[in-house]
Amino acid sequence: MKQIVTWIVIAVVAGSLLLCASGLEFGAPAYQDMDDYMIAHGQEETGGNNIVTDVVFDYRGFDTLGEATVLFTAVLGIGLVLRTLAKEDEEYEYE
Repeated sequence: MKQIVTWIVIAVVAGSLLLCASGLEFGAPAYQDMDDYMIAHGQEETGGNNIVTDVVFDYRGFDTLGEATVLFTAVLGIGLVLRTLAKEDEEYEYE
């Protein structure tokens, strides 16, 4: 009975999301103020001719660097935890 209720809830949630998504227009963002600003001022502020590259490397460069730092720190932390757990298991086997 619990599985049937779970599947019904999943179906209702998925159906609701699909219904909401079906009303959206593809390729028409809700807010275009930032897009218009980038197109109008991107070349003069960055000095580049490709606005996509300018946005990725000039406007979002620090953001991407911050994201990479967070990911690296998370991977490092998980590695340290797993290594500590592995050492505890090895010590337990020798005792």
